Amino acid sequence: MKNINPTKTISWKYLENHLQEMKKTTINDLFKIDKNRFENFSINFENKILFDYSKNFINKTTIHYLINLAKETKCIDAINSMFYGKKINITEQKSVLHTALRYNHNYFLKNKKIYNNIDKILKKIENISNNIISGTWKGYTNKKIKNIINIGIGGSHLGPLMVTESLQEYKNKLNLFFLSNIDSNKLIKIINKIKPEESLFIIASKTFSTQETMTNALSIKKWFIKNININLNKDIFSKHFIAVTNNINSAIDFGINKNNILPLLSEIGGRFSLWSSIGLSISLSIGFNNFKKLLQGANKMDYHFFSTPINRNIPIIMALISIWYNNFWNTETEAIIPYCDNMRFLPSYLQQLNMESNGKSIDRNGNKIKYQTSPIIWGDVGTNGQHSFFQMLHQGTKLIPCDFIASAISNSKKYTNHHIKLIANYIAQTKALAFGNINSFSCKKNLYQCCFGNKPSNSIFLKKITPYNLGLLISYYEHKIFIQGVILNIFSFDQWGVELGKEIANYLYKDLNKNSQNINQYDYSSQGLINFYKHFH
Repeated sequence: MKNINPTKTISWKYLENHLQEMKKTTINDLFKIDKNRFENFSINFENKILFDYSKNFINKTTIHYLINLAKETKCIDAINSMFYGKKINITEQKSVLHTALRYNHNYFLKNKKIYNNIDKILKKIENISNNIISGTWKGYTNKKIKNIINIGIGGSHLGPLMVTESLQEYKNKLNLFFLSNIDSNKLIKIINKIKPEESLFIIASKTFSTQETMTNALSIKKWFIKNININLNKDIFSKHFIAVTNNINSAIDFGINKNNILPLLSEIGGRFSLWSSIGLSISLSIGFNNFKKLLQGANKMDYHFFSTPINRNIPIIMALISIWYNNFWNTETEAIIPYCDNMRFLPSYLQQLNMESNGKSIDRNGNKIKYQTSPIIWGDVGTNGQHSFFQMLHQGTKLIPCDFIASAISNSKKYTNHHIKLIANYIAQTKALAFGNINSFSCKKNLYQCCFGNKPSNSIFLKKITPYNLGLLISYYEHKIFIQGVILNIFSFDQWGVELGKEIANYLYKDLNKNSQNINQYDYSSQGLINFYKHFH
């Protein structure tokens, strides 16, 4: 990838000047000027996803300058570098291969060894899934497995959680639990609902040393041993514990049978790993065939991203609009609002994907950055948000671009009027944000009832929430975030900022366990917090 400071490009300067023009117009004006605005600023992808970006502070000139920005920062070269397996994760000297996990990618990556490994892992996921779902895999008392407990955190947790919840209607009879938080209350809630002889535990940790994951895994192991009715042996343990990790030796030392270990490629970042063996819990929940469709959907968006010209390329256009707001309009934040209760974890998932990838302040040249990088990502499910933070979206002083996501066809065949009302609200909110009610009788009568509109949003309309379409959507956001990082001249695939807090927590843990009541080698605030805790212990 080329290391180009975006603020030094010609396009950036043009966009700064263009901003002053755009601030003089409104979204309503833009629609009046261009009667074909929806057709000009929307993309229908295979009738599976409609991306409507017409309700934004953009016109053809804006898009022209933004596309030139992508060209000047060599986005196409960066896309090629990622797909062809070049080491674009420079700080860790690694390739970025999450796209290689998706089907039919041999066209890009000429590495038979990697594809053989991926095929072996997929086959293992398929075999485990089929054996457990069919009941062939049994526990130590010869009972079928009923409960799957995924023990992981970050990318080993949020991706599988978001996908399995989004695809509720595709779930089978297995009960799926996710244990991530180190708070013991979550652990207790889960073990109170399960029996060891009917449960399978997946320990998902790339390093097999993540503090939260291994603390929970060790506690689960002790609980399992205590609650089985016979003496533990390797055969019993192998019926109930699986590891997903890059650290095979540590998993074996933990007691896991080598045949029950699914490897992770070191080139797969945690937040991009749901397509890998981390997706075992997804496959167990919805079946391997549906897991395969999820991969195929992502693969289809990969091809769109790789081959489509910038002006019709959904992830690139999405990334450019985000940069336009974050760096020129100084919005600093974006809201993700899915109008589907099953997709309630999507904002949290995209929060991690975006902010862990692009929350950087040093550029690829090693210089301190003076412009904005990652926006603050947040959100909630609609229509709940309409009765909480939407008040600020409509009448507050902050400009907050939003992504509204909905499904045209409900997965539920019951209560169809609910879905019609849901979609009515989905469309109504984007309309109200864009155009307000300043010409209405209620606004003219009472200023406090005025919604002035002129608030931007994207509408992402899926035909239906299926494994394939969800794969399309997730891949689309992955590539959007990648392009933002390329243009903003940062490394999107490391997360060194996560490590510092872990290091401090490790030696604080030792001091909190000491008998001494006075700990005084820390800053005054930390000392005060430690001493307050120790007062009660």
